[in-house]
Amino acid sequence: MTIGHLSSGISNNSDRLWFVTVLAMSQSTVDRRSDANLNADNPYLAGLYGPVADEVDLRDLAIDGEIPVDLSGIYVRNGPDPKYPPRGRYHWFDGDGMLHAIGFAGGRARYTNRWIRTAPFGDEQARGRALWTGLLHPVTDNPLEAPYKDTANTDVIWFGGELLATWYICGLPYRVDPRGLATLGVHDFATGKTRRISAHAKVDATTGELMFFSYGRRSELEYGLVSAAGQLVHSEAIAVPGPRLPHDMAITENYSILMNLPLYFTDEAIRQKRWRVAFHRDVPARFALVPRSGSGAASTAAQPVRWFEAEPCYVYHTVNAWEEGDEVVMVACRVDDPLPAPNYERDGAWAPAMANLRLNARLHRWRFNLVTGQTREETIDDRNSEFPCTNMGRLGRRTRFAYNMSIADTPTLLFDGLIKYDTDTGVSEQYAFGPGRYGSEAVFAPRNGKDGTDVEAGEDDGYVVTIVSYLGEDRAEALVFEATDIAGGPIARVAIPHRIPLGFHACWVPGQALLE
Repeated sequence: MTIGHLSSGISNNSDRLWFVTVLAMSQSTVDRRSDANLNADNPYLAGLYGPVADEVDLRDLAIDGEIPVDLSGIYVRNGPDPKYPPRGRYHWFDGDGMLHAIGFAGGRARYTNRWIRTAPFGDEQARGRALWTGLLHPVTDNPLEAPYKDTANTDVIWFGGELLATWYICGLPYRVDPRGLATLGVHDFATGKTRRISAHAKVDATTGELMFFSYGRRSELEYGLVSAAGQLVHSEAIAVPGPRLPHDMAITENYSILMNLPLYFTDEAIRQKRWRVAFHRDVPARFALVPRSGSGAASTAAQPVRWFEAEPCYVYHTVNAWEEGDEVVMVACRVDDPLPAPNYERDGAWAPAMANLRLNARLHRWRFNLVTGQTREETIDDRNSEFPCTNMGRLGRRTRFAYNMSIADTPTLLFDGLIKYDTDTGVSEQYAFGPGRYGSEAVFAPRNGKDGTDVEAGEDDGYVVTIVSYLGEDRAEALVFEATDIAGGPIARVAIPHRIPLGFHACWVPGQALLE
């Protein structure tokens, strides 16, 4: 998902109090119209984005085609779904986190959805109404302990036998049981205290380790490594010139890649204590190669943090990274302009928010040379695509294939198809969902008995799963593709007689837990 120009990392209480103070000084006065009138024409509260009010379990769903017998597991997707009518102007990123899961086993399918029971969600449920305003509204009268509501609505990953739901403004990692999607509490990484992390932490399927980062108002990024047993074994601060707003990271076998990109606060904004950022086109993009186990207390000469410069850009989502001879290679979706101009004539009062959510990205490759310190980069494809996935069993190892969502040329953010890229050759194949059908981030699902790490099986030996929602209809479909033949279309369509609002990121859980 995109960060936009109002997001922030909030790592502790003092940071949160500072954030409230800054926003109180910088935001405009409150629009006193009723919340309902404020949002009457909000495009991200209607149609494909409109919230659903119920949690359901739907079993033995109708199937067009046949679910392969060697497909067992759960597609889980996160996204925003406000339980109560929003306070103030609603931004798509504000909604409470809701997980949508489609379980596959024995040729059958089941759908389940559940809100993520974060602490703020519980506070609002106890009061029976929304307590927080969001990104497009002053926060001066929000609960003091948090200027923005931690919704855990952004990402979801499979780690240590549980799901972890995370938030893009560095929230608490919420543990979720895949068997029914019950929220289990906050993961403390065996430290006895909570730790805020950004969305897009990475899990190495070979080692079972989790790597994460966080950011805030300080001139540093935090990097951490959690063992397969769920214990924090390393954390360190990585110095940057000022507060930064990265959104994703990447890993290789020996490195984690953090980003210092030229979308950040202006010096004037910092002096005036105004919460504004700009895209600094004269500042290079910088990528830090951090030794996976950390550079240690003093970043020794043998294993320092290495910084590499590239052309100015922003990166919302990475595909993968790996080591190749003297180089570290990273493939990601590169954005030339993360702050496009609002179209007031078309979008009226919603123009800034609509521009904020527009994506214009190209699949791109960077090569960081560990010997020369130089960066080489190239565009792999000129089409506008984002929200990529790959075979997660090979994350951090060399991969060829990326499965990206094709971005429609529409005022709101919509995915109108699926593209499979061969990043080695540049060859691609595409499937269009069809008129009035829009998708969610896809996942790669290995065949039963495989974990995706088996090099003999072939990187694309499995399936690709996504969900599509129907414009103007209270239904959706789960689509199952042979990963080797995306253009051939889905081999199975699972009918879901329930509306699934469009959302953010997804993951694959192996096994048949949801159907037990």
